[in-house]
Amino acid sequence: LEGDRAAWTGRRQQQLVGASGRAHHQRAVALEPVTQLSEPGSGGAAVCAQLDLGRQAYVVFPLVEESEAVDLADATTSYEWLRSGPFARYRVGLVHGRMGPDAKDAALSAFARGELDVLVSTTVIEVGIDVPNATVMVVEHADRFGLSQLHQLRGRVGRGKHESFCLLLAGERPTDEGLARLKVMTSTQDGFVVAQADLEQRGPGEMLGTR
Repeated sequence: LEGDRAAWTGRRQQQLVGASGRAHHQRAVALEPVTQLSEPGSGGAAVCAQLDLGRQAYVVFPLVEESEAVDLADATTSYEWLRSGPFARYRVGLVHGRMGPDAKDAALSAFARGELDVLVSTTVIEVGIDVPNATVMVVEHADRFGLSQLHQLRGRVGRGKHESFCLLLAGERPTDEGLARLKVMTSTQDGFVVAQADLEQRGPGEMLGTR
């Protein structure tokens, strides 16, 4: 839990924040490193400010469960900590790809109906989810995600009339490639520009064989 706590308080994270949503209600925000999630200007405070307005938020993690192979925050452990810590006064749900279809649909439906304030998840929510009241997308270890994934995740917010935000949290030692992806995401919302940058960074691949 200490690792997750550090991830949210900024002791081992860099925060990059990009605007999201449709052009008439978008905004870019810059956050400073913080030592506690409850501090003014922290990522947690920004999320709570939106929740207090009656909005909803997604918090996305790269892993379903903790792994000994990689030092990354996971959705399951972080869900337990977030709902008893920073988001204790809100209704928090969990969804990921290892859940059965009924449990997954129940969590997504509850969020869509407004019965949950925060939905902790993996990238299972990157497409096909339309909740106009959701105005915040937080992506943990965003430097580990591809540009297309980040673009899809960012597209889950800004689907209603309210100003929306996408918070991209990078790890303590992000690679140059990872930071380059985040810089693309914080500089444009144009899907064509993102796709072109993705092509330039990853390359076109090969017609035959593998790279």
